[in-house]
Amino acid sequence: MHIIKLNATDSTNSYLRQLSNSKTLEDYTVVVTDFQEAGRGQMGTVWKSESGKNLMFSVFKDISFLDVTSNFYISRVVSLALVKTLQQFYVPKLSIKWPNDILSENNKICGVLIENILKVDSLKSTIIGIGLNVNQTDFGDLTRASSLKLLTGTHFNLDEILLNFLNNLQYYFEKLEKQQLKMLKRDYENYLFRKDKPSTFQDVEGNLFSGYIKQVTESGCLQVLLEDEKIANFDLKEITLLY
Repeated sequence: MHIIKLNATDSTNSYLRQLSNSKTLEDYTVVVTDFQEAGRGQMGTVWKSESGKNLMFSVFKDISFLDVTSNFYISRVVSLALVKTLQQFYVPKLSIKWPNDILSENNKICGVLIENILKVDSLKSTIIGIGLNVNQTDFGDLTRASSLKLLTGTHFNLDEILLNFLNNLQYYFEKLEKQQLKMLKRDYENYLFRKDKPSTFQDVEGNLFSGYIKQVTESGCLQVLLEDEKIANFDLKEITLLY
């Protein structure tokens, strides 16, 4: 494990990708920064954070052992490692909002951006970017955002949380390498936000509809039971869960 600390960078994912293009990286190479000038989230969103108050980092991981059709297990592994870490710091009422946002009750405290590197249609490595709200207490008009400090009243040591997470990440990746897929899928869905509860969704055309989240398929699609008792599978770009 090799940890690179930066005062500031545009994006830890971008920094780590450029580094991996220039040389061979040690497994679990980590880039962590006090401030991201252009932090990125899922589907082009921007991750904004106050300098020095939160954890913003990316992890390089060799995933050449993983079949390309199983790539969503990376999201499962990362989500479970985050939940386990936050439980160790007594963060309450944790859940995973598909695909890999971490919530405490209804408040988002962590976002994940996973960028896989392929070689001849095979998985080679992945860069896991994580933004975890830790000691920040003002999120402006982001009413759904919260932090560990707001939720627990405790001021946290960022390095301690990072090292705990990296240990948990290694633990769950070892499970994945041993092909313990059923266990990882089951544990992930045990924390799935709004599972088996009546929920409202919005499609890409802006239409609202109701349904029940049943599971996440092997390939990472959200499976929803619709009002007409039909089961439908949705990709990440096809549906938004409203809450």
